[in-house]
Amino acid sequence: MQQYFCVSPPSVHQMVSTLERRELIERTPGHARSIRLLIPREELPDLE
Repeated sequence: MQQYFCVSPPSVHQMVSTLERRELIERTPGHARSIRLLIPREELPDLE
């Protein structure tokens, strides 16, 4: 995410925290890379 959006690691953390707070993703505490999408794939925009 950091490379794709050209942002700093703290910015990525803030983005992930915001997505979790808005209940768009779910994370498993204590497990790295444990993000799970909570909305249908069809609702996401395509990234180029």
